[in-house]
Amino acid sequence: MSSVSNAKWVAVSQIARIFSQLANIFVLARILPPSDYGLMAMATVVTNFALLVRDLGTSAAIIQKEELGHDTINTVFWFNIIIGFTIAGLICAGAPLIAEYFKHDELINIMLVLAVVFPITCSTITHQAILERESKFKKLAFIELIASTVAMVIAVIAALSGLGVYSLVLQAILLALFSSLQIWMASDWRPRGKPSLKELKELLPFTGHMTGFQLITYFFRNADSLIIGRFLGAASLGIYSMAYRIMLLPVQNITWAASRALFPVMSRQQNALDEMGKLYLQTLGFISFLTAPLMAGIFSVREVFVEVAFGHQWLPVAGVLAWLTAVGFMQSISSTSGTIFMAQGKTRILMWVSLFNAAIHLLAFGIGIQGGVNGVAQWYFYASVISGIVTLKIAGNLVHCSGVQILNACLRPMLIAGVMCLLIRTVYAYSISMWWNNIAALVCLAILGMVFYFLTYYLFFRQTLLNYLTKLFKRNAA
Repeated sequence: MSSVSNAKWVAVSQIARIFSQLANIFVLARILPPSDYGLMAMATVVTNFALLVRDLGTSAAIIQKEELGHDTINTVFWFNIIIGFTIAGLICAGAPLIAEYFKHDELINIMLVLAVVFPITCSTITHQAILERESKFKKLAFIELIASTVAMVIAVIAALSGLGVYSLVLQAILLALFSSLQIWMASDWRPRGKPSLKELKELLPFTGHMTGFQLITYFFRNADSLIIGRFLGAASLGIYSMAYRIMLLPVQNITWAASRALFPVMSRQQNALDEMGKLYLQTLGFISFLTAPLMAGIFSVREVFVEVAFGHQWLPVAGVLAWLTAVGFMQSISSTSGTIFMAQGKTRILMWVSLFNAAIHLLAFGIGIQGGVNGVAQWYFYASVISGIVTLKIAGNLVHCSGVQILNACLRPMLIAGVMCLLIRTVYAYSISMWWNNIAALVCLAILGMVFYFLTYYLFFRQTLLNYLTKLFKRNAA
């Protein structure tokens, strides 16, 4: 089992996700108004919660468990089927209340349609967990690539046909349907026999705390949208949610990929703490190497980036990005810690850490709302720094990594990306009147930033750069 090999194939699947996200950003955002994205953001506050708790931590338990038999898998499968239909029923029943909270009656129909996603996805949670436990990420990569591409193309066609917000709804349903059908066919496991209450009880210590962590994390990660949607309206939430999508790029497409690839590997090494620590520090360094220049680059050209990517009507997104890009980098690092807690079966500690993080973020959002969407983003940054430091410290202690070692793993890319940001921002400020259009400015500044970043790494930290490139391109890395 190879963490690098896993990460490569997870990266392939992430390309599909990025492609879908870019289509939403560059294509659908030019067709649909901010209010449509605001409505979808209101709906996804609920559906994201359901997606988060749809298996109550059972898929992670399947991957983490040292010995796994058919009875355990079979029990988890039928448990997830029940959960899927239960979630769908609760969403349908609660749709009027959700619409009343946000003061948008159209949310009722949107929620009723989105509810169908959960019985579909819950039917293959167990199959996907088995594939991930066996590190069959190559199969999963192609499944996600096909599903994301087909769903995205149909969504664009639907938007051009005038379906409005329902083109985004359709994309979510098709992604779930095509993914689930392919996963079911790719897995050899099939349910047989009755579920066992005994097997389910044995999983409860792990899954119970895992569920608590998921519930708490969902609440504070969506509290900003709940507050903005309630007090500032759909248009403001649309602006904020678009900036939030950009902020999530490193978390969803780099950190999530790395964590997903590492989890089965670390679960097999759960008693070799020093080895886990070395692997964790290497992962933090590599993630920082990728996410630091990405977020610093977006920050430095945020105004022209927003105008080119979304159009002039989305320009207020740039002000929110000034803070959320920093949040994105911080979360790309701190979000890796969950892998350590889960691999060691310490989900109880994970739950209590998330409770602390929730309290910090809720306080920050309550203060920040006084300054509008920009104020929420600003205080989100403050909360992310505090919670990130605490989380990394606790996770590091579990694998014998000191705070100095964690900082050292991330420091080089942070410093180089900071200087790169200063350079690009200065060139942009003094040359803004020279560019014949925004696209030319964005392309040239992006090239300047990449050349500076990689050249600096090559000149001062050549061996580190070569090691990263070797891991990326070596065919059979271990």
